[in-house]
Amino acid sequence: MQQQNLWTVLSMLVLATAVACGGGGDAPAATTAPAAPAFDPSTAGNVSGMVMFDGELPAGEELMMNSDPVCAMTATDTMSSTFVGSDGHLGNVFVYVKEGLEGQSFPAATGSVELDQEGCRYTPHVMGIRVGQTLTITNSDMTLHNIHASPSANDEFNMGQPIQGMTFDRSFDQPEIMVPFKCDVHGWMNSYIGVLDHPYFAITGTDGMFDISTLPPGDYVLEAWHESLGTQTQNVTVATGQTAEVSFTFAQ
Repeated sequence: MQQQNLWTVLSMLVLATAVACGGGGDAPAATTAPAAPAFDPSTAGNVSGMVMFDGELPAGEELMMNSDPVCAMTATDTMSSTFVGSDGHLGNVFVYVKEGLEGQSFPAATGSVELDQEGCRYTPHVMGIRVGQTLTITNSDMTLHNIHASPSANDEFNMGQPIQGMTFDRSFDQPEIMVPFKCDVHGWMNSYIGVLDHPYFAITGTDGMFDISTLPPGDYVLEAWHESLGTQTQNVTVATGQTAEVSFTFAQ
């Protein structure tokens, strides 16, 4: 009996020591990183610019569509979209903020963007989309199209659309510059999509102009991407209520 009482006393001493040292207390609460500060639009500035081509713009390539009678009969534009523009201005250039937005968060994109197949062409030829935003791919032609996206950071997909009016939706989980699209049925069809985790991008028209609005004040690196001419970068400082001007000039 005395031995049993001795073991009871020892057990109570061990338990008391463990509690005093924190061994019996609750585990410390896990800490979480503070949320990124919300952006105040009233402090925003803008970037406006132009993309130029040095020299004579290469002649567009005529696309041969005779392999599909529907395409041959219905296509209204048979010229390549690689080099478009006039008077030294370059279109179909994807311009976006490459650096300077780290640590900031922005509201998720609303609505969807559309990639259409009409006249046996992808429209638009170059476009942008946000991470997680819905891309609706439509077949407006009376012929089979096969949409084949070949990203490197996102999942590849390859889908057929044999019936006019068919649509399907996809989205991208990771930023990527750029995601190429092609049609496995019509080899001349191609398109490019830039995927970003922020809304600050633009595509130049045939006048070479672009605008990126409502940027938080700060120092940024802008990149201009062209499917054949490569990329260029420019540093720019955006101030509250001001519009910074940037230009890019490509050459072969």
